[in-house]
Amino acid sequence: MVLNKALKTLFLYNGIFVFAHGLMGPLYALFLESIGQKLFAVSISWAVYLLSTTVCILFVAKYGDKVKNKGYLLVASFLLRAVAWTGFLFANSLLTLILIQMLAGVCEGLGVPAFNVIFAEHLDKGGHIREYSDWHIISNIIVAISTLLAGLIVSLFGFKILFEIMITLSLICFFGTGLNVKHFEKR
Repeated sequence: MVLNKALKTLFLYNGIFVFAHGLMGPLYALFLESIGQKLFAVSISWAVYLLSTTVCILFVAKYGDKVKNKGYLLVASFLLRAVAWTGFLFANSLLTLILIQMLAGVCEGLGVPAFNVIFAEHLDKGGHIREYSDWHIISNIIVAISTLLAGLIVSLFGFKILFEIMITLSLICFFGTGLNVKHFEKR
């Protein structure tokens, strides 16, 4: 796999983020149960997440092209995600979970379009399928590993440590991407 500097940077920091995000994946319902929430709270809070993601994507679709370097949207999404995940350390009610998921949805709404446009703008001529495939292979392996590791972490240390790891990784993505945002300028 030979990638240009922008894609190497994007793969590195988004790979770290995908790892952090994958840590929570299938354990979300168990976390809610551990703080006294019922099964329906998972559905409500996840629906709020998806709806807030959609609203944010509508906003980004309307105004995002005015941002010269889309890397700044990605950087903002990593920072806000760390803030949202910090909320899990204090979650104790359905309202708190809904607010956390609303913020997480905004992060997703900023980050996904930014990632996709940066990726598309920096594809190497004649290597589009290979580069998209490389990313999906890497992403799937990362999520599989993080999912297994999350179960181990929560079993041994609990959710608090899991969230602290997620927050730390998101901040690494924020700083790493922020320091390298110049690589994401449109070619």
